[in-house]
Amino acid sequence: MRLFSALCVLSLFTAPTAAENWPHWRGPVGNCVAPGANPPTEWSTTKNIKWKVELSSRENSSPIIWDDQVFVVATEVVKPGEGEQLPLLAFNLLSFDRETGNLRWKQTATTARPHQGVHATTGFAAASPCTDGERIYAHFGSRGIYCFTLDGQPVWKRDDLGQMTMLNNFGEGASPTLSGDAIIVPWDHQEGSKLFVFNKLTGETLWQIDRDEPTGWCTPVVVEHGGRSQVIMNGQNFARAYDLDDGRELWRCDGQTVRPICTPAVGDGIVYVCSGFQGDFMAAFRLDGSGDIEGTDKVAWTITQNMCDMSSPLLSNGRLYFHRRKTSVLSCADAATGELLYGPERLPGLEEAQVYASPIAAGGYVYLTGVNGTTVVIKDAPKLEVVATNALEEFVGGTPAVVDDQLFIRGEKHLFCIQTAK
Repeated sequence: MRLFSALCVLSLFTAPTAAENWPHWRGPVGNCVAPGANPPTEWSTTKNIKWKVELSSRENSSPIIWDDQVFVVATEVVKPGEGEQLPLLAFNLLSFDRETGNLRWKQTATTARPHQGVHATTGFAAASPCTDGERIYAHFGSRGIYCFTLDGQPVWKRDDLGQMTMLNNFGEGASPTLSGDAIIVPWDHQEGSKLFVFNKLTGETLWQIDRDEPTGWCTPVVVEHGGRSQVIMNGQNFARAYDLDDGRELWRCDGQTVRPICTPAVGDGIVYVCSGFQGDFMAAFRLDGSGDIEGTDKVAWTITQNMCDMSSPLLSNGRLYFHRRKTSVLSCADAATGELLYGPERLPGLEEAQVYASPIAAGGYVYLTGVNGTTVVIKDAPKLEVVATNALEEFVGGTPAVVDDQLFIRGEKHLFCIQTAK
């Protein structure tokens, strides 16, 4: 996909310097691509580690970066639980100095005892924060969404949304998305799914709609098409598009699998929506559809095998990269036609590892990270060419972030800043 096209169609972040930052877990253009960045391709626990800092909880949320600050969310135990009671937790937003790794500030958004557990591979702060360069937003699901200034001062909060009931106690974790003056907050769970849109300046509800969907962990994507902003949401029953102005449903299509997690990718008037648990499905939907588009020419193509589950697809230079289920087995397809360019192929160094993190692209390379802390770097090209295999020897569940010549990886115990030694 051409960079110009990517910047035109996506309206996730409207600040003029967004492309020089990583303001959302999907990056500045919403497809896990870092335009103009050139991070290292080789590192280890002792090589090219600029700094690392300890973190208080294991989370699958991702770091975000704005200018000289790196933001993460985490929890701390205030009081241990007793019996079946869960611990009392502080839900924190932290800012680290990008140059040194020193803690600049920490704000406790709220203190609460969760009503439901989480999957063993993550924690209670699994949703990634986002920023517009003036404010930062931390979403803690049932504990609410909180807005702070970039120096950590509280602006507003919405802790009145209720409690989510997640499938199998897997935990909450869908991340919010910014567009213009709106922040879009997904709320899919077992008992009364919704989609909220708040004024990002005040927290006032602009609109909310009910969704006939069970539990999902999909982050919404906003795309401009035909003079209208569409909110694209994946779902177990349907993939759908809503009008950002009023929440009106524009189009829908079924075909997704159970409890979808993947966030859509968008480019050149097409949105790519997929899921890969108890089945495999990806479809390329044209954004000018209306109503139920199943079986129409608004579905450009479909793929029904080897689809990702925990990670989301990467769209870079007209190619889609995606793992098979939660494995390191990688495929690459032509985004225009759905034709497979290569794969499925297992990546060396990740043979036994599951993959939760989404692929990211920067500097002509694609970075693929497994839960074992190993990142395989390949050429961003129509043929598979492995460039390097790098191990941090620490569980990694969240997607890395890239800005300029730095790569940021959140591990089970540490936040790493990776940069070629000067």
